[in-house]
Amino acid sequence: MTQGIIAVAYIVAAILFILSLAGLSKQETAKRGNLYGIAGMSIALTVTIASANPDALAYMLVAMLIGAIIGIILAGKVEMTGMPELIACLHSFVGLAAVLVGYNSFLKILWGENHVSGTMLNVELSEIYLGVFIGAVTFTGSIIAFGKLRGILSSKALMLPGKNVINLGILVAMAVLMGLFLHEDGSMLYLAIVTALALIFGLHLVASIGGADMPVVISMLNSYSGWATAASGFMLSNDLLIITGALVGSSGAILSYIMCKAMNRSFISVIAGGFGNEVKSSVVVEGEYREILPEEVAERLKQSESVIIAPGYGMAVAQAQYPVADISRKLRSMGINVRFAIHPVAGRLPGHMNVLLADAKVPYDIVLEMDEINEDFPETDTVLVIGANDTVNPMSQEDPHCAIAGMPVLEVWKARSVIVFKRSMNTGYAGVQNPLFFKENTHMCFGDAKATVDKILKAL
Repeated sequence: MTQGIIAVAYIVAAILFILSLAGLSKQETAKRGNLYGIAGMSIALTVTIASANPDALAYMLVAMLIGAIIGIILAGKVEMTGMPELIACLHSFVGLAAVLVGYNSFLKILWGENHVSGTMLNVELSEIYLGVFIGAVTFTGSIIAFGKLRGILSSKALMLPGKNVINLGILVAMAVLMGLFLHEDGSMLYLAIVTALALIFGLHLVASIGGADMPVVISMLNSYSGWATAASGFMLSNDLLIITGALVGSSGAILSYIMCKAMNRSFISVIAGGFGNEVKSSVVVEGEYREILPEEVAERLKQSESVIIAPGYGMAVAQAQYPVADISRKLRSMGINVRFAIHPVAGRLPGHMNVLLADAKVPYDIVLEMDEINEDFPETDTVLVIGANDTVNPMSQEDPHCAIAGMPVLEVWKARSVIVFKRSMNTGYAGVQNPLFFKENTHMCFGDAKATVDKILKAL
């Protein structure tokens, strides 16, 4: 296959990837965005396979077949609640691939198969060095993120003494080793050392981040995986990998920045892995909660003119989005104004709640972001908080020393009546007690979210 045809095909694939990102930016066009992405990847794979060395074709097809089988099985088994950890797992594969490509490219230079020298040699060695470093950080960081999201590892932030000094020391060592690596025209010893340091750095970086901020971590790792892909593209001289990696890396970085703003966090603190940590609070939350039964909730909803539903990860775990959607349809048929309030970091990954509600056929126009709906709570009769905790916690505004201090939240307590669906009075993922539960206009409805919502639907 001629280079001209390959170049044109890669340009078409790159355009489709850009259209895919544009489509995924809105719920209404997300399906079309996915189709663009599938089409772009199909073209990229077809052209790459057709232009590959015939001797390697059989190995490529076997590897693709194995990967496709694993992917199909996983896609069929993983539920929406397990999607965040699956994404973290896939990010780790991208990082590992970048490390392997880096070592493969270096061995070609070491064994004399890649005849370059002078400035070009330094350029290629720099690509290899940075690609291996970013890939290794992404690999171990994603594994830790997977463990935290899966519940295998504690969601609490790792608080080693002088953790910032450790991170800075590793970065300084990386810079010094890179200088030595280039000075000696490549050294397996220095590459192995920086790989080990990068693996430790990725592990420590994500382990130092508290569980409440894992949605930001996922988008951050997504960005890292993009830059690792771009580095692989430079090492393999593959323009499409460079473009695709740059798209993923930049879009992931932008998303991380947007989410940091939504949580009142510094973007630099994300990179440094120094946020989401537990801080000793001076505020003691105490009081008595008031319990309400599902049948009483149904009666209160019937008497309301406006209802806002604020979902959280608990709704996803209970898979309660379907009966919740049925309740919203039932109430709307009764002439009640029903809307959904979505916090930017509700769930375990960006857009988690939006995807769940879309799957339950909730109309897009009644699903509103925090900034769009926060000012409407004072005029709302009833708010249903289903499986959310940290994202509706007034402590973020009341206690400057708590773990979620300064984080913008859904101000549900300003409504006339608030009903919180929870299994127990335990704290949320951030480990911060919620004074919302003890406010005079709040009632607690305990039990499995899906079972409770089903009872409310039946009573309606």
